[in-house]
Amino acid sequence: MTHIQAVVFDWGGTLATYADIDMPDMWRLAARHLAPNREEEVCARLVAVEEASWARIAVDQRSTTLSSLLAVASADLGLDVAEAVLEEAATYHLDAWTPHVRHDPEAAATLSALRDMGIRTGLLSNTHWPRRFHEHFLERDGLARFLDVRCYTSELSWTKPHPAAFRAVLDPLGVTDPARTVFVGDRPYDDVHGAKRAGMRTVLRPNPHVPDYPIEPDATVTRLFELVDLVTGWSAG
Repeated sequence: MTHIQAVVFDWGGTLATYADIDMPDMWRLAARHLAPNREEEVCARLVAVEEASWARIAVDQRSTTLSSLLAVASADLGLDVAEAVLEEAATYHLDAWTPHVRHDPEAAATLSALRDMGIRTGLLSNTHWPRRFHEHFLERDGLARFLDVRCYTSELSWTKPHPAAFRAVLDPLGVTDPARTVFVGDRPYDDVHGAKRAGMRTVLRPNPHVPDYPIEPDATVTRLFELVDLVTGWSAG
């Protein structure tokens, strides 16, 4: 019998509902702030820089930050902007995302049930957004108190699926045997492949908007609350 000690969640598409949005719309206000007379050009470059940063996950798993993306795009375009301007542009970008951030309706009940079972819970998100942005929504929707450890790759050197990213959440959870931990995510490569490589059990929450990858999770759920029975069964052998 392998008693499950902890469950770790991905954020976007797992605890938070996936937002299928137009990326230029998310970057437009930041671009307008950086260079009002070159809005379309700057917006397109910001979108391209962000896409390139996500594409790197399949290459070297190096993490990045929102401020770094803005700085790279500005340098590529030959924009001479002060640090304060970059910070304000970042705020405009995050503000554009705010209306789209919603958590799964079953997230609180699922996390609460796992805690009642004596299971520790964690969050590991591939993100270039700052901690304060994520934390605001977790606090707003009453989820932060149910998550013992919250890790964001914007504060780490590596993103999922790199083993070091998973170690960053396992260590503070006090997990010595990754096989006693379940990872739940919507991305077959980043989440399932990465967590399996780290020695964890894996649960996929299918998302038709993310790329497929030839990997078999230990289980698949369509609703978050299905995890409670899964973990109960695994702990009971």
